[in-house]
Amino acid sequence: MPALGDIVALLERWYPPAQAEDWDAVGLVCGDPEADVRRILLAVDPVQAVADEAVAFGADLVMVHHPLYLRGTTSVAASTPKGRVVHTLLANGCALLTAHTNADSPTGGVSEAMAFALGLRDVVPLQPDPSPAREKLVVFVPFAHAEAVRQAITQAGAGAMGDYDACTFTSVGEGRFRPLPGARPAIGRVGDLETVDEVRIEAVVATARRPSVVDAMLEAHPYEMPAYDVIPLVPLDDQTRGSGRIGRLAEPMSLAEFAAQVGQSLPPTAHGVRVAGDPDATVETVALCGGSGDFLLGRARAEGVDVYVTSDLRHHPASELREHGDSPALVDVAHWAAEWTWLPVLRDRLVGELDDTVAVHVSTTNTDPWTFRV
Repeated sequence: MPALGDIVALLERWYPPAQAEDWDAVGLVCGDPEADVRRILLAVDPVQAVADEAVAFGADLVMVHHPLYLRGTTSVAASTPKGRVVHTLLANGCALLTAHTNADSPTGGVSEAMAFALGLRDVVPLQPDPSPAREKLVVFVPFAHAEAVRQAITQAGAGAMGDYDACTFTSVGEGRFRPLPGARPAIGRVGDLETVDEVRIEAVVATARRPSVVDAMLEAHPYEMPAYDVIPLVPLDDQTRGSGRIGRLAEPMSLAEFAAQVGQSLPPTAHGVRVAGDPDATVETVALCGGSGDFLLGRARAEGVDVYVTSDLRHHPASELREHGDSPALVDVAHWAAEWTWLPVLRDRLVGELDDTVAVHVSTTNTDPWTFRV
């Protein structure tokens, strides 16, 4: 049976806190990392109705998307709504864990989950994140010391690529050098031209890790003056994470038909589905962003999509975009409903990782703040 700390570590591996926005508040809100976790409730909002559902379910942990205290606090008194949530959970042995903007952009995150819920194919980020700055370390090493140098640089962080580590390439060659007076050669003699069978070891290195990797290489290398290169690499967009998603429908349909499909694919809300565009226009390419996504309106237009789906669209940005002749249609859905699509994906990931050791339940409580419309 996993401990709470194990679940936190798992979630942070999937959705690293370092990838959250600077203003965000993610991670463990309350709970004992050493406590056992038998039941998990997944929800969008850490509100009292969800806390009550967690108690009824017998949850040891509530995992939510939205932070409880986004702007900090000086009190968790039960006399406040947020404090009452904390008291309810802790009084019933239940922890609270948040993954917010760190869960929006990656594979298996909120926007990707929404894209699959709407039936999109060939899904990629709408605005890919730039890959971290990287370099390539190339070092020349005598045969006998190659493995020691290779292990030293990979243990220091070189060769980490996606879900792999210790990635290197080795080729065989011949090194030549002449030690001059004052040198203390590990191989050869001062004044003599020396030829040595060497290997060329190459590995990609994150720029931030270069100093420690180079230090590790120099420490393990037998030469007092090793020959090595550090080559900057051209930055590439990261196609595994980024803001929003873009994809295509299995079959083209009218905007009216697509809007109806959106309504059927998301949990029902009083907000419903708002649409800006010609109902008879053909829709095939779709861009979207889970949550509030008007910051990507320009990007959606630049990509030439037929429709852009998001939440919380404001009058002026939507109006200004629609004034352009090449504007995509707009579909505005409830913020809660859009982000709820991530919960079944998260449940499946947790069940796949934890097997039968933990029961994982998706909240059925509608926490959208709007309750009816006239």
